Amino acid sequence: MTTRPAPPPLPAAPEEGYQRGLGGRQVQMIAIGGAIGVGLFMGAGANIAQAGPSIVLMYALAGLVIFFIMRALGELLLYRPVSGSFASYAREFLGPFYGYATGWTYWLMWVVTAMAELTAAAIYLHFWWSGIPQWAGALVFLVVLFCVNLISVRVFGEVEFWFSMVKVTAILGMILIGLGVLTLGFSDAGPTASPDNLWAHGGFFPHGVGSSLMTLQGVMFAYVAVELVGVTAGESADPRRILPRAINTLPWRIVIFYVGSLAVILAVVDWTEFSAGTSPFVHAFQKIGIPLAAGIVNFVVLTAALSSCNSGMYSTGRMLRGLAADRHAPRAFARLNARRAPAVGTAVSVAVMGVGVVLNYLVPQQAFGYVTSVATACGIWTWSVILVSHIRYRRAVADGLLPASAFPAPGGTLFSWVALAFLALVTALIAYGTETRVCLYVGALWAAGLGAGWQALKRRGAHLPDDRRAPHDRAEDPGPADGEGAGPAAAPAE
Repeated sequence: MTTRPAPPPLPAAPEEGYQRGLGGRQVQMIAIGGAIGVGLFMGAGANIAQAGPSIVLMYALAGLVIFFIMRALGELLLYRPVSGSFASYAREFLGPFYGYATGWTYWLMWVVTAMAELTAAAIYLHFWWSGIPQWAGALVFLVVLFCVNLISVRVFGEVEFWFSMVKVTAILGMILIGLGVLTLGFSDAGPTASPDNLWAHGGFFPHGVGSSLMTLQGVMFAYVAVELVGVTAGESADPRRILPRAINTLPWRIVIFYVGSLAVILAVVDWTEFSAGTSPFVHAFQKIGIPLAAGIVNFVVLTAALSSCNSGMYSTGRMLRGLAADRHAPRAFARLNARRAPAVGTAVSVAVMGVGVVLNYLVPQQAFGYVTSVATACGIWTWSVILVSHIRYRRAVADGLLPASAFPAPGGTLFSWVALAFLALVTALIAYGTETRVCLYVGALWAAGLGAGWQALKRRGAHLPDDRRAPHDRAEDPGPADGEGAGPAAAPAE
């Protein structure tokens, strides 16, 4: 990435054609829900088996870095709150290619994540109705969530609010029950439930520090989607008030929902009893002896999967519309329907997700692991772009080229550099692991595809901002759809 003078600030786009229908309550819950998903409910089992009690420290360490990333994003959001912020900031501060690559990569991250989540949701459904074919359950969930996203952003926000509410309530309930077991002893776990379990069985690092570090790929997947609050910027009723509050509550969410819940579970149940492929929460509740525990937790995990799919559809439609506004995707993706939702972009994303459901049905065991590693790699790219954009923005502010944000990140750019070094470490660990390395091969193919697409855009001048294109190269404004939605926002200036 070559250094170049920072561009002047872009004109504010207060509406972008979207309906600002997300209130503070909904954005807060979207932010909370983004930090709780299948990566915790299911993925923690394999991580515990590999790292032992030290997995608590790994989640805390990764969570601290995620907070640095979110504060960097928060400073950018308050400088210029726009929907699809990652690609927009990459285009402004790093150049048009990085905006193009970031938008498409973030889209891929959510598409592949939704592939795994839809299949997982169909499998969870078999807990109650084993006779329903897996493909049928996945198809029903896909269609229902697609309709929710097309109705209006307000309906999406309300559905996501209640999805997140279920997850939050369940986690808090698990923590309280676990604390009750540790202090009052009312369970079948008997005298084995004790804080001593955190260090009594081989120590805090039973397999060594290196083995614990190797879990960071799975740990970081659990945090993928926490940045979704940035995508809501263009549709928040009052982004300058709501977004800082949502970001500043991230530390306590990580401490309670990840560090707290896992610490309590590992104190109640010896870590050696957990294994890959099983939910540590289900096993802990079975050990405690609570009636219907498996059914309750299965419902929560199902909700977590549907919540992630719901967020994925929301995000992918907005990212495709942002790409279309920058002339980096077909112009049809820029259109909004009568309810100001990016219907075409969402429909295309859902179609691709449907292909993934079929693939996950055919090879469910291998596909899920591959998909999560690809999603993590995409997340690392997105987070890195946020951090580098923040560093470039701070440099422009220091040079007097841009106004200061109302929500500055603590430590200036220091913590952004620290977070970048941490992400580089995680990438090296992914390359070292034989099972996770496959995502780097997929990444190479994806990069080649992006490069080919970029060359095609350059040949027709679509990679340039509007004011530098020949008249015949400039895309026409698609205009409003059905008399309601507005056309895309103007492409950022270089």
